[in-house]
Amino acid sequence: MPCLDPERLLAACEHGARRHPIDRALVLLSLASPSTPAASLADLPLGERNAALFGLRERLFGSGIEVFVDCASCGERMTLYLDRGQFPAPPDHDVQPLQIDGHGFRRPTSRDLASARTAPDVAGAARALLRACADQPDRLPVEDDALDALLDRVETELDRLDPWADLSLIASCPACGAEQETALDVGEVLWVELERMGNALLDDVHLLASSYGWRENEILALSESRRAAYVERVRP
Repeated sequence: MPCLDPERLLAACEHGARRHPIDRALVLLSLASPSTPAASLADLPLGERNAALFGLRERLFGSGIEVFVDCASCGERMTLYLDRGQFPAPPDHDVQPLQIDGHGFRRPTSRDLASARTAPDVAGAARALLRACADQPDRLPVEDDALDALLDRVETELDRLDPWADLSLIASCPACGAEQETALDVGEVLWVELERMGNALLDDVHLLASSYGWRENEILALSESRRAAYVERVRP
C-alpha cells in the first residue's frame, strides 16, 4: 500500500470528522490535489471529483471495494464486492454544457450541492440544483410540473455524459431476493477507510509515546516500517 504522509492523514481526519459529507469529500480531495485551492476543488464537476477520490482510494487500498447495504425489504445486511472493472470510464474533462429546449446547463459541483442543502425536501433540492446549473435560471419554467419534466431530461442526459456524477448499483438480497438501487458514495467509502487508518496510527503514537516518551512529531517522522518495528517491540 502506498504511504500517505501521516501528518496529512491525521490533519484530514481531524478536519473532516465533524463536517458534512459534501465538505468531507473536499477534505479528502485535497489529499489527492494538495496544491489546488479549496475553492477550485469545490467547483470541480461531481463526476471529476468522484473519479479523483476513487483514484486516491485505488492508490491507497487497491481496486477492490467492499460495500455494505441493508435490504430495504427485510433488513438483511448485504456485503458487495466491487472492482474497478465494474465502474464506468472516467469522465471527459471537456464535456460541453447541455442544451435542452433552449436551456443551457453545466455539470453540478460540490458547491451546488451545498447550496441545495437548504431546500425543504428532496424534490426541492433537485429543483434548486437544476437552477444552480442553468446558464439562465430566470428563463426556466416556473411551474413545478414543467420544471420537473425538464429536470428528468437533464438528469438522463447527465447520466449518459458523466455517470461518475451519481454512481449507483443494483443489489440483490440473498435472503429475500429483493432488488434495490443503492447510491455509492465514493467519498464516504474512502472516509471510513482513512478514518480507520488514522485511528490505527494514533494507537501507534499513543503506544510509542507511553513506552519511550517520544513526542507525536518525532513518532510521525519515523518511516512506516521503522515505526511498525518499534510498535512490534513494545506491544503487549
